[in-house]
Amino acid sequence: MSPASLPSSTTPPQPLQPLLNEATIVFRAPSQAWSASNGEFGDAAIDGVYHGDVRHIRAIGLNCDDSAIEWISAAPDGADRVVFGGLLRGLDDATPDPKVRLTRDRRVAAGRLSERLAIASRLAAPITTTLSVRLRPEFAPLHDVKAGISRPRPVQIEIEQDPDAAVTVSAGPQRFILRATDARVQRAGDDIIATWRVQVAPGGRTEVAWSVELHDDALVVREASGPAPWAPPAVAAEVRADQPGLARWLETALGDLDALRLALPAHPGDEFFAAGTPWFFTLFGRDALWAARLALPVDVGIAASTLRVLARLQGTEDDPDTAQEPGKILHELRATTLEMPGEGIVLPPLYYGSVDSTPLWVCVLADAWRAGMPEPEVRDLLPALVGALRWIVEHGDSDGDGFLDYVDRTGRGLANQGWKDSGDSIQWRDGTLAQGPIALCEVQAYAYEAAMSGADLLEALGDDLDRDLAAPAPDDLRTWAARLRARFAERYWVRTPEGRYPAVALDRDKRPVDTLTSNVGHLLGTGLLDPDDEAHVASLLVGPTMSSGYGIRTMSTAAAGYWPLSYHGGSVWTHDTAICAHGMARAGLWDRARQVVDGLLAAAEGFGYRVPELHSGDPASATSLPTPYPAACRPQAWSAAAAIVCREILRE
Repeated sequence: MSPASLPSSTTPPQPLQPLLNEATIVFRAPSQAWSASNGEFGDAAIDGVYHGDVRHIRAIGLNCDDSAIEWISAAPDGADRVVFGGLLRGLDDATPDPKVRLTRDRRVAAGRLSERLAIASRLAAPITTTLSVRLRPEFAPLHDVKAGISRPRPVQIEIEQDPDAAVTVSAGPQRFILRATDARVQRAGDDIIATWRVQVAPGGRTEVAWSVELHDDALVVREASGPAPWAPPAVAAEVRADQPGLARWLETALGDLDALRLALPAHPGDEFFAAGTPWFFTLFGRDALWAARLALPVDVGIAASTLRVLARLQGTEDDPDTAQEPGKILHELRATTLEMPGEGIVLPPLYYGSVDSTPLWVCVLADAWRAGMPEPEVRDLLPALVGALRWIVEHGDSDGDGFLDYVDRTGRGLANQGWKDSGDSIQWRDGTLAQGPIALCEVQAYAYEAAMSGADLLEALGDDLDRDLAAPAPDDLRTWAARLRARFAERYWVRTPEGRYPAVALDRDKRPVDTLTSNVGHLLGTGLLDPDDEAHVASLLVGPTMSSGYGIRTMSTAAAGYWPLSYHGGSVWTHDTAICAHGMARAGLWDRARQVVDGLLAAAEGFGYRVPELHSGDPASATSLPTPYPAACRPQAWSAAAAIVCREILRE
């Protein structure tokens, strides 16, 4: 892209969410850079350099005065590096083989983007040319970018013509510092241009370098404080030689998980997985818990630290504006209020609108304890465990029918508060939307497992708990769980032309919402269902209406609301499918679990082993590669952690 071709900042007539499937990303939380596959920034709506919840730089144009740059390669090297290769044929001789090459080595660290530009020549004569990089600041909020309505903010620019050619560009609490060693820098409106006069000897190579340091004084998260405790190549090497696809997926996934690690500033040693790029580079309770749970075979430590992070933010009061309740585990943390244009959703920076984060917290604590989390660390979390269990049995049921449910009490929060949180995700088989309060089937399974596991934890370790905490008695928890199990068996099962299966939810009138969905896969292995019913549910999930061949669809093809590119109504989510496989394995249904893993491996291969947040539900019989959901985030922590579950299943 030449400097003159940087895109205008004119807002398109109809704002649309950016598409992501063709973009190239390099990242290390909390920073990320999105560009075209040839390395250029600015033409696509997602392009730019981001830090936290702000896009600092909208466009970057690289130019050679004496030749067009013809890009021919892009070679990723982990999550945080990619090397682009191009030709400068305008500087070349007349022979067929290209003899002048340009490489663009891009790296992202937390709070930093850097590039090394190198011209290599095989010519017998020297080359003299000019390279320039042009940056366009923006400082647009991330969710304005997502809504397609981003506009540049007014900036202040300070230029220092020292050897590093430092330029500071700021807008309120956000700023970046451009350093371009040995370059001449100048301002062109609100753009910054760094220029190098370059000489390349015959058969030689010349490099120049530039970087930006990214700062945000309002950031509520920080980078991980040290290296990950796992080495992706070493873990991948443990996979059998006859599973090269799994090894490649596992190495990519573990590298992504490493780069997704974040912490809170007050406790830098306690890390968690950011939910994913580009929109969710922060703490999400449900996502962090599921990612940590799926990753337990590789690292118990991040599960323990995730539990501690969420325990410190556990709810203490009843506040409808934040959806907070005593003992409740949060949904998400942001630096500022989140407004979703056109949707009427306004979420406060600390928001608790999640019905499943609290029981999942208990389940992960129990799993981590059994997986070797040090007992003193588990004991330290017992007060939070008591609070979470009390929320489950005392606050989780808003209408007194004996099932955990949710309803937005403000009219500005999330209408759906399970993992399928889009507005149309809970549908009847005829396509009609269910009305809340909604009691999701999988939440009852999480609650059952949490009560049973919580009872085990309290029985084993709760001997010295402060009596003022009023911990529920283990036997009372088991009785509560048994009654929930009996109520579920009585109320949730439906029979439709697709057969007999648990409803996705009960609606406000306590009617079972009769669509067959992937939610039922989350019941497997929790103990909520009898073994025969588990086997029956598993057979439905691998059947033709639910299995695409690339994973399990979120909604059956026989439902009126099914559409393969619906966010939660027919697409395939990698983590969702992995949870189903994980449950099948826990239930002893190994053949079914391996069948599901085979589909995920086919999807991983089709996506170059970085599996996105979700993809289309189109069947493998109709397409030789999985069809992207073009706005899917990539990577996502729980999608990456799915590779670990697949490894464990195929080990058996």
